[in-house]
Amino acid sequence: MARTSTRGLTVRTRILAALLALTLLALALAGGTAYWLAYRQVDTRIDADLVQDIGELEALAESGVNPVTGERFTSPEDVVVAAIQLTVPSRNEGIIGLRTGRNPLVSQQAVTVHLEDDAAFVEAVSPLVDANSSVLRLVHTATTDYRAVVVPVTSTAAGDTTGDATGAADAPAALVLAYDRRAEHAETQAVFRTYAAVALASLLVTGVVGWLVAGRLLRPIRLLARTAQRIGDTDLSARLPETGNDDLTDLTRAFNGMLGRLEGSFEAQRRLLDDVGHELRTPLTIVQGHLELMDPHDADDAAETRALALDELDRMRRLTDDLVTLATVGQPEFVRLAPVDLGRLTDDVLDKVRTLGDRTWLVDARTAVSTLADAQRLTQAWLQLAANAVKFSEPGSVVAIGSRTTDGGSRTHLWVRDEGMGVAADDVATIFERFARGRHGSAHREGSGLGLAIVAAIAEGHDGTVRVDSEPGLGSTFTIELPVLPVLPGAPDGAPTDGRTDP
Repeated sequence: MARTSTRGLTVRTRILAALLALTLLALALAGGTAYWLAYRQVDTRIDADLVQDIGELEALAESGVNPVTGERFTSPEDVVVAAIQLTVPSRNEGIIGLRTGRNPLVSQQAVTVHLEDDAAFVEAVSPLVDANSSVLRLVHTATTDYRAVVVPVTSTAAGDTTGDATGAADAPAALVLAYDRRAEHAETQAVFRTYAAVALASLLVTGVVGWLVAGRLLRPIRLLARTAQRIGDTDLSARLPETGNDDLTDLTRAFNGMLGRLEGSFEAQRRLLDDVGHELRTPLTIVQGHLELMDPHDADDAAETRALALDELDRMRRLTDDLVTLATVGQPEFVRLAPVDLGRLTDDVLDKVRTLGDRTWLVDARTAVSTLADAQRLTQAWLQLAANAVKFSEPGSVVAIGSRTTDGGSRTHLWVRDEGMGVAADDVATIFERFARGRHGSAHREGSGLGLAIVAAIAEGHDGTVRVDSEPGLGSTFTIELPVLPVLPGAPDGAPTDGRTDP
């Protein structure tokens, strides 16, 4: 049964959603905080005005004289009437006077809030006429919400404080001032409705700009995806343009570098397969041809064919062994670092190379430096160079090995010098490639063409290089140059050339 997959939200959409969510949260927090502060500020201003009115009425009552007529107050009602006449209500503020059992006293001035018309309000504050002190409270009615103060006046005696019951016979009265809170807050609400509209528009603009910016930022990733889809096992040449100097540019460079390494690896693999096929085809053809022509009844012919087949099979085995060695290049186990005494290693290699051929074996120089290296691999490379020197030189000629340090002890050189036929100048550039053979004077020489490639791989595994200095007819010097890695104090020095060397 075929599986169906549903594609989730794209990265671009998720980035935009996160951006809009954060922007909306920031706008909501900023707007909500500002609205709450403005709301509180309005209430604080209302309370301050009402408290100021209380103080003015108390001062008027304590004076005992009507400032308009110059006559003394004769009753609490006179104080309330004078206060109504002298008080100019603010916008959205109303004022009335209350008397027990009688209609409210109203202002003759232009008042925007007529408290006397709201029966529910009058009913709510009327019981406070007989209170002992001023009362500041919220009153909710069907008409609106009020912030009101009720200031009872129970005495007109000079020096007495309003709100103190002195047992006077005058009927109590009270001054009532109230703000329409809904109207006071309406302006603030209008401002923040405008803010909400602007915030919504800003959110829309942020969404459009965020969508465009996210698309621009993610463009290298889309290009990377399209490039990856175009890549096949036959074409790894596609690359991404590298522009800018940011994280995405670093990702682009890393991706292009990966493609370059993959292309090089695949190209080397194809070249290796082509070369292996070419190299193996010849011995297989030789063996097959001789077996087909062999007379099985002729013992001499069968023996000769058997010897030839075994020789060709042995050559194929050596080729296979070399290929197995090269196949491990680049793997962690290819080079295992351990402390190595290069002087001792030089002596050990000299003992081994004496068995390679009838040559005059010498040591040009011997260093006493210790470094971290793979003694087995260095021995393998050194012996390969020595075997090459024997192959391309005459019996009795000098073949010398040596080791020394340069650059203040930071680099070491291991070499093999011979007096053989040398390397032609046009072969120097390719001599370390796989299956490469010198075109002058070496066609008849036995070998797989992988020996120097193995030497180069071992040098590269030590972060080093290998080079050749040669004069045709006079001889060659092959040199492996390696960095000297410091050995920790107390680490045992040695140059083991047999078995595996663990790091």
